[in-house]
Order: sequence, then structure tokens, then C-alpha cells
Amino acid sequence: MSERARNTGPGTRDPGPGKGERVADWADGRLGVHTLAKTQMRKVFPDHWSFMFGEICLYSFLILILTGVWLTLFFEPSGLEVEYNGSYEPLKGVVMTRAYESTVDISMEVRGGLLIRQIHHWAALVFVAGMLVHMMRVFFTGAFRKPRELNWVFGWTLLMLGLITGLTGYSLPDDLLSGTGIRFAQGAILSIPVIGTYLSFFLFGGEFPGHDIIPRLFAVHVLLLPGIMLGLVVAHLILVFYHKHTQFAGPGRTEKNVVGAPFLPIYIAKAGGFFFLLFGVLAMMGAVATINPVWALGPYRPDLVGTGAQPDWYLGFSEGLIRVMPSWEINAWGHTLQLGVFIPFALFPLIMAAIGAYPFIESWVTKDRREHHIADRPRNAPVRTGLGVAWLTLYGVLMVGGGNDLWATHFHLSINAITWFVRVAFFVAPPLAFVVTHRICLGLQRRDRDKVLHGRESGIIKRLPHGEYVEVHEPLSQAERYRLTAHEQPQPHEVGPLVDANGVARKVPRSERLRARLSRAMYGPGAQVPKATAEEYRRIHSGDGHH
Repeated sequence: MSERARNTGPGTRDPGPGKGERVADWADGRLGVHTLAKTQMRKVFPDHWSFMFGEICLYSFLILILTGVWLTLFFEPSGLEVEYNGSYEPLKGVVMTRAYESTVDISMEVRGGLLIRQIHHWAALVFVAGMLVHMMRVFFTGAFRKPRELNWVFGWTLLMLGLITGLTGYSLPDDLLSGTGIRFAQGAILSIPVIGTYLSFFLFGGEFPGHDIIPRLFAVHVLLLPGIMLGLVVAHLILVFYHKHTQFAGPGRTEKNVVGAPFLPIYIAKAGGFFFLLFGVLAMMGAVATINPVWALGPYRPDLVGTGAQPDWYLGFSEGLIRVMPSWEINAWGHTLQLGVFIPFALFPLIMAAIGAYPFIESWVTKDRREHHIADRPRNAPVRTGLGVAWLTLYGVLMVGGGNDLWATHFHLSINAITWFVRVAFFVAPPLAFVVTHRICLGLQRRDRDKVLHGRESGIIKRLPHGEYVEVHEPLSQAERYRLTAHEQPQPHEVGPLVDANGVARKVPRSERLRARLSRAMYGPGAQVPKATAEEYRRIHSGDGHH
């Protein structure tokens, strides 16, 4: 018998619900907390190692917010010039902006300041890397299909905003490296035809560098972009809860259920542990690996450019476009169009936009309006996988171009040879990567087909009564056979006969012809290997049985 039951009887007054229960009742009556928790806290999430990348993005973003709030307490976003009289002797008497001086003070005089600065910077690099890898996982597994197209757009927007936020934060200390980056950005803005000069004067408040750009970058970096990103992250998580998480094919897993662990308490316990693990790794990196040592670089001066100046890795793509582009110019009507800068400046968002629009392009080609909650294995979508690898190859090639000077000095190569290699590889490497990836995917499909029909190679050689030597294969389990054959193989769209039964030519829109060609490329005979069927399996295993 409980203590409350023993104390409640004839002549004994019921003490009523406890204080915590009354608070819970009050909250539930006004916010519906109990109903919300009952339906959502037991939400089931599948378990797979690749889902970890999304969590890395979320946790590094939280760490960025925590460390960023701390840094704003000590950083002064001012372009006012002062003479340094702090504790770092090599900079004594040097004229610098207040922004640079406060950054040096955070690094040298504020207790724990350098550690927090470096954790913040490392977290930013991990955040963008996590977003890129997470989006590639979603891309290669087809997790962007209905009903998750909007979530893909949210993630793509977060990636673009992350790049811009990283650029603005990287530029705030006003050291020689970040100042060179701002100059690079200003040159790209000036290359915009007609409005480039006006836009530059508007952003910088006059001639470069001016005194307004640092306060404006600070407001954008601390208030505008993080606020938008926080809203997108919340919307992204709400849609993940609403649509459920994708899962890979397996026994008992269908489009209408999710097999995994409940959000509370199992998933949230694992998530909490992983958050502190990531925080610990970033803290260790911030403690032992120096990044962006502004005190060694010195303050920015418009007449100086540091050798080996490189942006953070995620902007190497755009840097490479600029460096390898020929310096083309057009003089027209008294104006100079700097195509050597403007074309790369325009190519960067166009290439990124192609990634953002891909789910809608694939949906248009396939005309698939069904909901998909089972993730594809990349090998079973060779064209999509080839396109993703081609894009990553292009990214890698341009990263080499963005660091052509460092490649030249570290490997004792000609910088002109590296530049020409990148120019050629820009056009050759992505198609080559697509072809190689496509063939690898088809080879893996054939291996899966043979494994389903004949089993796994055991390494045991058996001699048959008539003298033939064969290798004994171990049959796969039913669960493994299901996993290898659960994927769909859509048929390509056909426009049909161009002439009807009466001999009258049909009008087929160009868009429909294009869709048919793209559909054949994605799902035609050369784009997928027919998967093993139950009839083939029974026919093979009804023979002599040595397979």
C-alpha cells in the first residue's frame, strides 16, 4: 500500500495532488503539453550511422550560437583607427581599427577568450562541412523526394546562408587576411555590369574600405543571418517530426511505418551524449590547433596583400573559379566589363542553384507523385549518384584552383601548369567522374543480383561425381535477399507513336520529348540492371543444388 493510501481513510483529509502535478495540469490546460508530449515524445526514429551528419549540423550550430553570444560581449565592431597599447608587444604602437584591437584583446587578455574564439571558428568549419555531407547523404539516398522537397529547400538555404555567415564572420576581425577577403568580395561586386559601382558604394559607405563595413557585417553576422537560420532550423526539425525520418529497406520496414527507437528516452539520451561529445572534440581542437592567428597576421592595410592568402575551405570553390578564369575584358560604350571576374561570380550561385532545384527536376522527369519514406541505396540510382559525384568532383577541382599558389610552393610545381590543369579538368573531370561512377553502380547492381541468385562465395571448392569442380555458395538469409531486392526499378517514360491510327501526326510538345529523353537516360536499359526475381531464384535452386 502506498504512503498516500495509508494516510487517506475515514476521517483523514486527502492532501490532493502535489505541487509538480498541479504545475503540469496548469501547463497542460493552457498549452496542451501532455497531448503534445504523448504524441510526439514517443516518435520513433530509425537508427543508421549516416543520420549522424544531420545531428552534427544541429549541435555545431548550437555551439556557434553559445560561443558567438559570449564573443559579442567583448568584440567592438568599429572601423575607428586607434594606436595599439595592449599586452602583445610586437603590435605596440601599430595603428589599427578598434575591431582588430578588440579581437587581439580577446585572444591575449580575456581569460579563455582565445579558446572560445577558436572553438567558434572550428565549429563554423564543422557546421558547413556537416551541412554539405548531410545534404549529399539526402541526395544520394533520394530522401529529398515527396513529401520532403520543402525540407530540401530549407537545407539548401541553410547551406547558402552558412556560406555567407561564414564570410561575414571571417571578415570581422579586420586582420590582413580577412581584409584581403573583403577586398576580394568588393572586386566581385564591382564586376557586376551597370550597378556594380553603386552597389559597392552602398555597402561600404563610400570608397573602399570605409568605416561602415565592419559594423554592417557585424549586424548581418550576429542578428540577421543567425535569426533567419534559427527559424529555418526550427522549421526543418518540425518537418522531420511531421514527415517522419527516412529509413533503409529491410524486413518489416515499409512506406507506412518506421522501425527504430522512440525519441524519449532512448533517442534523446543518445542525442544528448553526442552533443557533449561533439562539444568536447571542438573544445580539444580549439585548445590544441591554432586557427586564424590574427596577432601574427597584423591589421589590414589596403596597400598590402599577404602571401598564401586563403579563405576558409568552403569558399575555396568560388576562389578557384576566380583564379583560373582568364582575364577577359570587354570595352563597350566607354565602360569596361570585367568578364574574368563577373562570369565566375555568376557561375557560383548558378551551380549551387542546380543542386537546390534537382528534386523538382527529377520529379518532373519521373512524374512520380507518391510519398517516399524508404531511402534508396546509391547504387540503385546510378544517374543520380553519378551526378552527385560529378558535382563533388567539380567542387574538388576548383578547390585545387583556389589554392594553386600553395600547391605550387608545397609540391614544387608550376603555378601556370596547375592553373591550366584546373581549366581543363573543369570541363573533363565531372563527365569522367559521372561515367566511372555510373559503371561502378551498375557493377555493384550485378554483384547484388548474383549474390541473391547464387548466394555468398564461401571459398570451399567441391568436386562433383562427374569430375567437375565448383565453388560452394552459402545462401543468403531471407532478410538479406529482401534488402537487396526491395528497391523499385521505374520504367522510362515514352512519348508513344508520333502518328495515330488514322495516320495523323501527333503534336508532341518539346518539353515532353525532353522529358522522355531524360527518363530514358535515368531508367533506360543501360541505366539499371534488372534485379533478381523470385522465378529466377526458384529455377536456379531447383537444379542440382550445388549453388
